[in-house]
Amino acid sequence: MVSHVVLLGDSIFDNARYVPGGPSVIEHLRKCLPHGWRATLLARDGASTAEVGHQIDQVPQDATHLVLSVGGNDALDHSGLILHEPAGSFAEVLSRLAEIQEQFREGYRGVLGRLLSLGKQTAVCTVYDAIPGLRPEERAGLCLFNDVILREAFRAGLPVIDLRLVCTDSDDYSRSSPIEPSVVGGGRSPGRSPSW
Repeated sequence: MVSHVVLLGDSIFDNARYVPGGPSVIEHLRKCLPHGWRATLLARDGASTAEVGHQIDQVPQDATHLVLSVGGNDALDHSGLILHEPAGSFAEVLSRLAEIQEQFREGYRGVLGRLLSLGKQTAVCTVYDAIPGLRPEERAGLCLFNDVILREAFRAGLPVIDLRLVCTDSDDYSRSSPIEPSVVGGGRSPGRSPSW
């Protein structure tokens, strides 16, 4: 049987428009897969957990391996609230952060449940946090989302590609949009794939 890897999620995988003239993540992956393996890109730039369901509906029957990278856009959707909403006390801030985290947990758990129901080998990625210009408070906010990803992955017994440890240099990020992987960063991810 031919192995078939399917990438789901957001622009961490769907980065072609941010690397003009250079190989995208899916192109890097196709080059480094063993002979006879295939790879399909279902991930879409801008997708959040709420939108991954449409991608799951498109997973080919012959898919053998699924890799999910989602959560960065969920964090972006809440960034204004996390960074700029006034609060009367530290307890109020923590309470609001807990609500945001719980909302993401429900969505992410639902996505993982649907993926696991397909019966394919599955791995997930964290949200990277070495983005050039990312402020300390923004990096701290990403912890809310990465904590959910890690807990849900471990709860389900899934391997994790921790992009915080993969994309660590400024060269790993696109110059046209620093929250996207560059040619260099996109080439790192496939090489760090879990060994299935």
